[in-house]
Amino acid sequence: MTQKPQGIAPTGAELSEEDASKLVQMLLRKEGTWVDWGRACQQLQKAGYGTQTIFEQTGFQGSQQNQTIVAAQVYESLLEVGVSEKVQGYFSGPRSDILYEFRILSQADRAAAAELAMERRLDVDEAHQVVKAIKNFARLSQLPQGFSKHPGDAVAYECWQAARKKKDLQDRSRLIARGLKFASSQGAREQIELLLSDFTVVPSKTAPMLPVYRIELEEELPRIIPVVGRLPLTVDDLQAVPILDETDPFRMVTLSGGGAMAPVPGWQVVLKAEDPVGILCQSDRLPKALSGKTEEVLVLIDRREREWDDSSYFLVGRENNLEFQWFAEAPDTPILGKLLLVMRPKKIFDENAILQPWQMDD
Repeated sequence: MTQKPQGIAPTGAELSEEDASKLVQMLLRKEGTWVDWGRACQQLQKAGYGTQTIFEQTGFQGSQQNQTIVAAQVYESLLEVGVSEKVQGYFSGPRSDILYEFRILSQADRAAAAELAMERRLDVDEAHQVVKAIKNFARLSQLPQGFSKHPGDAVAYECWQAARKKKDLQDRSRLIARGLKFASSQGAREQIELLLSDFTVVPSKTAPMLPVYRIELEEELPRIIPVVGRLPLTVDDLQAVPILDETDPFRMVTLSGGGAMAPVPGWQVVLKAEDPVGILCQSDRLPKALSGKTEEVLVLIDRREREWDDSSYFLVGRENNLEFQWFAEAPDTPILGKLLLVMRPKKIFDENAILQPWQMDD
């Protein structure tokens, strides 16, 4: 009989010892489909069993559990939309990695992307590129002439745009061929075919470098100090000031009444800001990739700066979600603020050392 998962005691959804053992047995023997495995991993995790415990009992690594759970949720959303049985059967095979790429798309876009992935037999890298094209296409204020909302046209439009900027005929031809391969509508095909006779090269604007900062000097380590007030003050005034608990890596302070504050050094760009606010995100969510490993960064936005220019990045709202974006031309989307800087976490090897008094040998 399969051993009961040990470790974290169940704290979430109710799951009996017998049911947990059945799920572990199924995962251990890889019974059913990968969708069943994702559902089983999710059930165990919701019941409070840790990823390491599940791995030790079933052989499913933590990253594999996460991918399978998310992909199974995407698969179930396809069923809710009502995709064809052919699509359902195609993705019930070992294609969780493809559906995992579709996790950031809406339900309708997932269904259309799944149809395209099946038709074109896309691998995981191609699926990632399709998702990127769909997201970029959705940001356009209106559909480009000749192109439809189909995900194939989104990829075709990306190829059309890139091909027009290429001087090298080999690169241009490769992009045209790829665009024609993915184009779904006749209008999209016609737009791309025009490039076969029109060799005009459209000059492209390059997105600027992100204004990235990192605290590296000890004296740049700021600290938020609560202010009691201005004299005369009472003992009650002093005791009313809460203790500030700092959270790394940016020493962010959460307020008891809601909200949070993070200290930022007094760099010139910070001092000039009229209405600065900070937004935390992973560095791979920025509009331009940063060198080095993915890490959490603090993005400073000036909400007063709303005038477009092509040398800056801006904060905009897409379907009520905040996004950072660069625009080569004035956008139709309202600008919510200008990106002032991207602050990486502090990089001081021995921060505790600066708390000790200096010592010198006699």
